[in-house]
Amino acid sequence: MSTKKWEELEITDDFLFGKVMRNPELCKRTIEAILNIEVDRIDYLEEQKTIDMSLDAKSVRLDVYVKDGNNTVYNIEMQPVKKDNLPKRSRYYQGMIDLELIEKGEYYSKLNRSYVIFICNFDLFRKNRCIYTFENRCIEDTEIALGDETLKVFLNSKGDAANLNSNLKAFFAYVNQKRKTENDFIVMLDREVKKAKANLEWRREYMTLYIKYQEKMEEGRQEGLQEGRQEGLQEGRQEGLQEGRQEGLREGLQEGRAEGDMQRLISQVRKKVDKGISALEAADMLEEGSELVGRIMELIHRCPKMSDEQIYEELKK
Repeated sequence: MSTKKWEELEITDDFLFGKVMRNPELCKRTIEAILNIEVDRIDYLEEQKTIDMSLDAKSVRLDVYVKDGNNTVYNIEMQPVKKDNLPKRSRYYQGMIDLELIEKGEYYSKLNRSYVIFICNFDLFRKNRCIYTFENRCIEDTEIALGDETLKVFLNSKGDAANLNSNLKAFFAYVNQKRKTENDFIVMLDREVKKAKANLEWRREYMTLYIKYQEKMEEGRQEGLQEGRQEGLQEGRQEGLQEGRQEGLREGLQEGRAEGDMQRLISQVRKKVDKGISALEAADMLEEGSELVGRIMELIHRCPKMSDEQIYEELKK
């Protein structure tokens, strides 16, 4: 979730990028520019699609998830913030997409060719390339491709653009906020960005999320300050605990999880409780803060008949 106000959003903000890519023709041309291929049409398009295989699994929220006329699947992610875990994140996304594609009992041979694409404004691999494309190949003989038809593409808008096609070169310039161009693809993109920012319904949707995010950030800051002081005084380590709790709570609350996500987490924690798993182990398995998971477990143990919704309401108090 971006910390920007609506008026400040750019194409590099995932909320706006997802809305802009709801235009099938624009999405089609973006894929063509990135992969230097021709796409006949976009059969269906979903922005900010959530794949949630089970209550025990970590859900995946995809910025753009599309499928073309040849049944090739494309997942496009706008990634303006550098994170070293992107390669493993791409692996997880690919796995979840595959599970969804064969969820209804299809044979493995029915798995679609698929691309997971990250659009970055930084060089994740530090080789000054604009495009890094990965597929599974034999280590002993790199001429042998595995043939699983999965590709992962990492883009760097600030790399050496000398050999790029004109549309991708113009797209990178646009991502880097160099807007003056006569390229018809970028003119179309810029027009769609302005149209999206003039959409009052999308503005209200974003501002609702923005306000919730800011409230959670402030709650976390105040809670971190209070708990850090109390525990620091108890253990004689006030400064270290205060800084550690502030940082931990800030990172834990940055996602600004929606009510549905929180209730899903409560359901997941309840299953861990039933299996006798400790709060620390559950927090590690669910990739959540140990304090939040511990608090949920405490409520479940204290009031086992409370529903997930009731526990969620207690957490908000």
